[in-house]
Amino acid sequence: MSASRPSALRPFAERRLNTVLRHALMALALGGLAGAGGAAFAQASSPSLDAAASRAYDIPSGPLGRTLATFAAGNGIALSFDPALTQGRSSPALSGRYTAREAIERLLAGSGLQVVARTDGSYTLNRRDTATLAAPVAGQGGVDTLAPVTVSADADRSGATEGTGAYTTRATAAATGLALSPRETPQSVTVITRQQIDDQNLLSLGQAMQSVPGVFSVSSDSDRTDLYARGFYIDNYQYDGVPTTVTTDFFGASTNDPVLYDRIEVVRGSTGLLTGAGNPSASVNLVRKHADSKVFAGNASLALGSWNLRRGTVDLQTPVTKDGRVRARIIGMTEDRDSFIDRYHGRKHVLYGVVDADLTPSTTLSVGIESQATRPTSSTWGGLPLTFADGTATRWDRSKTIGTPWTHWDTTTTTAFANLTHQFDNGWKLKANGSHRQSKQNAKLLYLYGDLDRLTGTGLGSLPGYFQHEFRQNSLDLQATGPFTLLGRTHELVVGVTNSQSRYVEANHPRTSALPDTGNFYDWNALSYPEPNWDPLKVSGITKTRQTGYYGAARLSLTDSLKFIVGGRQNSWRSTRLTADAPVTRKHEVFTPYAGLVYDLGDTYSVYASYTDIFQPQNYRDASGAYLDPVTGKSYEIGLKGEHLNGKLNTSIAVFRAEQENVAQRDGTKLVPNSTEGAYYGARGVTSKGIELQVSGELAPGWQLSAGIARTLGREGNGNRINTTMPTTQATLFTTYRLPGAWHRLTLGGGVNWQNRTYYAYSVNDVDLRYQQGSRAVVSLMARYAFTPKLALQLNIENLFDKKYYSNIDGQAYFGTPRNAVATLSYAF
Repeated sequence: MSASRPSALRPFAERRLNTVLRHALMALALGGLAGAGGAAFAQASSPSLDAAASRAYDIPSGPLGRTLATFAAGNGIALSFDPALTQGRSSPALSGRYTAREAIERLLAGSGLQVVARTDGSYTLNRRDTATLAAPVAGQGGVDTLAPVTVSADADRSGATEGTGAYTTRATAAATGLALSPRETPQSVTVITRQQIDDQNLLSLGQAMQSVPGVFSVSSDSDRTDLYARGFYIDNYQYDGVPTTVTTDFFGASTNDPVLYDRIEVVRGSTGLLTGAGNPSASVNLVRKHADSKVFAGNASLALGSWNLRRGTVDLQTPVTKDGRVRARIIGMTEDRDSFIDRYHGRKHVLYGVVDADLTPSTTLSVGIESQATRPTSSTWGGLPLTFADGTATRWDRSKTIGTPWTHWDTTTTTAFANLTHQFDNGWKLKANGSHRQSKQNAKLLYLYGDLDRLTGTGLGSLPGYFQHEFRQNSLDLQATGPFTLLGRTHELVVGVTNSQSRYVEANHPRTSALPDTGNFYDWNALSYPEPNWDPLKVSGITKTRQTGYYGAARLSLTDSLKFIVGGRQNSWRSTRLTADAPVTRKHEVFTPYAGLVYDLGDTYSVYASYTDIFQPQNYRDASGAYLDPVTGKSYEIGLKGEHLNGKLNTSIAVFRAEQENVAQRDGTKLVPNSTEGAYYGARGVTSKGIELQVSGELAPGWQLSAGIARTLGREGNGNRINTTMPTTQATLFTTYRLPGAWHRLTLGGGVNWQNRTYYAYSVNDVDLRYQQGSRAVVSLMARYAFTPKLALQLNIENLFDKKYYSNIDGQAYFGTPRNAVATLSYAF
């Protein structure tokens, strides 16, 4: 009812408005309107389920609460219920002609729930084995109202996105350990939801992170993508909130397949409260799918695409016990593909299994294992020459490669995990998370470097290598969160302890044969460089790292509108590297404070400010072979956030500044003595500052959007820019729209990733030169048609206009992916 027409209301319309408001308030008391964290829906003048005539339905399977809310809205039926009743339950697909009563009973099949009429003509749900959900209580004026119902906060704050169809989440704990809405979190947060992953057909973590405003994704070769935010390397990853260490992408973290994840949470800025040591770039929390369905459910897909892409997935859930208290889920994926790069062939396999059990009504246990493996051939290590020896720019075909038939880059990562959660009656929650992670790399690679003569094509040197590296990490996190009362107000507290121990073994097969001449690079082909002879495996170094952190934060409710988050982390870090020489041990004891302030300007907007220290030990070495001292500094952020359309749409604008000392910067082309590592120096007085704007969620029914703009300026104390090969300004946008009415089976979408120009500084004969790459926009399109509620076909086109550009220009060149298309046929069980 429009607020601009109150004077035109007649008595009948006034009574109708009162009825609408009464049912709306009833729905809000039970957990919110449809789609707001739990299904509760009310509509005025509700028709009877039994009086409604039969009609055609075409409803896909999905979360039961959301499906029921959509069904009620479409039939004009007033239906409200406790969201906890439908949490974790799925509805079957419904297709055909039914009366409303027949349709809702089929949607409730297997759920253990039934629909019950109230005295006022509306409806509610209760369990089939109980008499009532909430007994009617006499209200004023002879109108029956519902008795109070207590709804668990987890219904609104779980943050799960699978099955919601949304481009935003209700809550995330990735920044502070407290489950807060994006608006309540005093840092910049981006969540890539399950729906966005599916719509954009994101097939790797590296590809997915290109959708995050302010994140720069750079591929240096065929099997490695490094991620940066706010000018610095992203080295903090979490799996279900448990931190792990990523110092490089040698083990293929960027190739992780998102098929396993409910969502990817990215908190930009310094995140030392939960992750410990790290750069003020971002932390990435990969939240796994779990066995949430108490009925058999699942889906499968087959995909075909450019360069012989063939991909298949299967995702199945089933109850293990009759009552659904124990549930299991298994996910499998296999992928084979060629590439726009000559001779390269990629293979990837994923297997995941998890069992979730409700040990008691208050205690849940999750145990699982995942394995991700890549087996590419003709891999490249590094890229193509960016410039010739005379300083002029090279011009290569995108198919040009330095790979050979004997090069490969095999990686395998296996993780076993267990999560135990107990909810106390007083609102406190205790969580224990443990994981064992093992990553292995077996790679035969060839690196080319040097000054290429523009006329003869000669001048490149070669560096072949046969590596076998292994990384193991055991992590344990114990965390308690809950409310407490102080000075007559209710506040929240999180306390925890985390410990991780890792062992990194670097080994290689020394080369025994002489280095062949690389010859004329213009004539380079698969047989240009034969495989060397190798000696038996030799360990070159073992690094053992232990990190223990004790952390805590309180969210103090100073007033109804003002919340203050204050806390810190005491971090103990110790690393010992064993080599043929004397062992090198480094250790640090550091306290990292954290503070955040959030002030509600009203029902829609909040302003916030946050501060934290920066501490990051470094594994970079300088040209003499010595390790760089840790990075230290401070990080500040202020911003404005908005929550619109009952939380379906989130907006934010943030201004940030980070001040650091001893930030590693590449020292030209120098190498660490007796190694293939690039040498670095510690830059002093480094500052990074910028602004980020973001919008994500549902603009209107059926219209989803994720968009953002970020600008970052980083400089050393002497005023020189840092990381000039990265853009200072980036913009991302992706949107989808499901057509209404007769075209409701069709969803259309598209997006663009834009960045401004970048440059690489170099010198020839003491003359300073720049290689500059202009700004670029890469456009994508998608379309999906649902033949039935279960069967759908989706087409994704990337780089629609076939923009030719380099992903990396840091001394060498690696091309971005040309135009390509993928068609995916999916079926829901």
